[in-house]
Amino acid sequence: MKLFFGLFRIGHAVIAVLFAVAAMMLVAIAARVGWLAVAGVFDQGSAQALIEAVGLLAAAVVALQIAQTIAEEEVVRGADISAPTRVRRFLSRFFVVVIVALAVEGLVATFKAIHEDLSQLAYAAGIVLATGGLLAAWGLFVHLNRSAEELEPEAMAEAKREDKKLQ
Repeated sequence: MKLFFGLFRIGHAVIAVLFAVAAMMLVAIAARVGWLAVAGVFDQGSAQALIEAVGLLAAAVVALQIAQTIAEEEVVRGADISAPTRVRRFLSRFFVVVIVALAVEGLVATFKAIHEDLSQLAYAAGIVLATGGLLAAWGLFVHLNRSAEELEPEAMAEAKREDKKLQ
């Protein structure tokens, strides 16, 4: 059975590396888009290109954070994501990045809609509203999960011991 779980760790490590590579490619593309915007004429088109570069960077941060989370939780710690403490910590790391990236993407979509096509503004508003809904749901999850954690104080102590593996 240990061999089987070892294969899962290797699979998670490969996936984490692929996420990290994708993040670096997005950073390179964003840098190129940003450079071309700055090297050109400073006008509305340049501003739009820079805003799109910011959106690409937000996606890169999400991919890199997912890579880090997978590497830390599944490869280094080999953590069992079943205790309330572990679930809250894992999901919180993921949601913080996703929500920030969606908020940035909502702003990018809003700026693009305002300057290019007002009919797209409803879609941008949908992204912003959905992001707010995710933020509220995450807050509710954390609130409800904390009471479950109080029933298992040993799980928090174990999670803190596992954190020492990363130092």
